[in-house]
Amino acid sequence: MALRVISVRRAFSLLFKLDRRHNPIAEVVDVEDGRYVSYNFADWTELSAFKREFEATKHDWVRTVRFDLAVPRIVRVLTFAKLPRQEVKFNRRNLFARDHNTCQYCGKRFNTAQLSLDHVIPRSRGGPTTWANVVCACVECNVRKGGRTPREAHLRLVKHPVKPRRNPVVTVKLADHRYSSWRQFLDEAYWDVELT
Repeated sequence: MALRVISVRRAFSLLFKLDRRHNPIAEVVDVEDGRYVSYNFADWTELSAFKREFEATKHDWVRTVRFDLAVPRIVRVLTFAKLPRQEVKFNRRNLFARDHNTCQYCGKRFNTAQLSLDHVIPRSRGGPTTWANVVCACVECNVRKGGRTPREAHLRLVKHPVKPRRNPVVTVKLADHRYSSWRQFLDEAYWDVELT
């Protein structure tokens, strides 16, 4: 079962840690010839040397003082106390991912530097900062809308904002072939979304 997406730093931290009995608390799961193979930190370090020599372009890398490590795509936690909260965090990155970097007024795609966040019901009128009231907007549409509602500004939302049930960043990453190894661990609902 997929628990969450973590940073590379957190992944290596988990791989390096040992429990009270000096057993590893996590291991790398790698896909090799269609099979899932598990590696502890020491074995992954050895395998990374091989991968660096023969498959360097297939992996992302972390450089250390003595060697390079391939960034694992799947880290399996061997023990844990409880399942983490599955609440989707309300932040810019998740909002941009939810809206697919598309202005929700004109429908055009932009890179994140060209987008801003807009309160559908302006904050000056009591509009909350929630999933259901904040959308991506290009600068031009955001300026055009100003402190008015979309109706007052003669704008129409491409789609009404809703709180995502799952982390939208995961859906975006699944469009990249490097993350295809995640398919086995995610439920079918992730694959119902059209990936672009």
